[in-house]
Amino acid sequence: MLLRGDRRLRDLHGASRAVAYLTLAGAPYVAVTSGLSDIGLAAKSGIGLIALLMAATGLLCWRRPEILPNFFWYAAPAIAAALISALNLGTRDASTGSQLFYLWPVLYAANFLGRRAIYAILALVYAGDAVVVFAVLGAGKGLSDWIAMFLAMTMTVIVVSGLRARADRLRAVLEAQANADALTGLANRRSYTESLEAAGAWAGLNRGGLALISVDLDHFKAINDTYGHSEGDRALQVVADAMRTVTGDSGIAARLGGDEFVLLLRADRPTAVRAAESLIAAVSATTVLPGGPPSLSIGIATLPDDVGTIDDLVAASDAALYDAKSSGRGRIALATPSGRARAAETGPDEEPRVGRHAAPAEPPRGGRHNVDRVPQVRQFVPDQRP
Repeated sequence: MLLRGDRRLRDLHGASRAVAYLTLAGAPYVAVTSGLSDIGLAAKSGIGLIALLMAATGLLCWRRPEILPNFFWYAAPAIAAALISALNLGTRDASTGSQLFYLWPVLYAANFLGRRAIYAILALVYAGDAVVVFAVLGAGKGLSDWIAMFLAMTMTVIVVSGLRARADRLRAVLEAQANADALTGLANRRSYTESLEAAGAWAGLNRGGLALISVDLDHFKAINDTYGHSEGDRALQVVADAMRTVTGDSGIAARLGGDEFVLLLRADRPTAVRAAESLIAAVSATTVLPGGPPSLSIGIATLPDDVGTIDDLVAASDAALYDAKSSGRGRIALATPSGRARAAETGPDEEPRVGRHAAPAEPPRGGRHNVDRVPQVRQFVPDQRP
């Protein structure tokens, strides 16, 4: 999970393993070194209890990290830095080996936390080590040791943070390549499927409206056969550019393969129709194709107006697209629940009106589309002149 400010953990799995490794390895070390140290029985008992708590924390991080609150993963390096300082001071140990334990909270913060959290952990490490070395070694020797540790920890953070930033950039590039269609730059089928699932969850939780607009280029094979595949690719890119313009930040535009495109919007039916009309207008305005702009067949379905589930939304939009193509192409077809389109346009006792919107038609049967999942489709033919 990517970091957003300092509020969200970068990588829960990696962070939980890092805490588990430290605590499970450190617990026996703390117990043994305290037993060998020349300190009182009460101090040894207290340190032994700390070792037990470390082991229990390590097991919990290893087996059930998801039950721990988010703030724990930010508190862990701070607790570790304070604990290292306390143990070093309690055992009067200011050796290089004891100071190397500060590497854990520093490396943890540099790998998993945000910039402000890294600075805070570094400040705790600097302060804790200063208390130990000045108390144990005295001012002169303590200062030289502290400066050496300061430089070592600072350089560690700089190097690790640089490697992390580079890895993040590489991951972002790889994710973009994995989720984008190579020809058009739109989302590919994989990315669209993930977005569709997320949109369905959002709609169910917020009772929001979704519109799925399926788009096909009419007679795309004829474009390839007449002008060549390079011009066919240009036609696809023209449509993709128009879809990006229409979608903006309000949804996702994807190419599913060949000349099949979709727009997924958080929108109601009228907004979806306007988006489809804007798409046709944008494509019709292009002048870069030798055969002129391609016409588009478009099918629109909405949730919850037309259907109740994401699966039905896909089937309804697909069936509406099929109807637009089978009814003459160059059309926008709207999937509507049974009877509602006629009642909305003609009233219960009126004859169907003649105009831009045709009367509801029976959905086509057979073929590759399961049209039984959407009861009716209505079409209208937009003006596709430039």
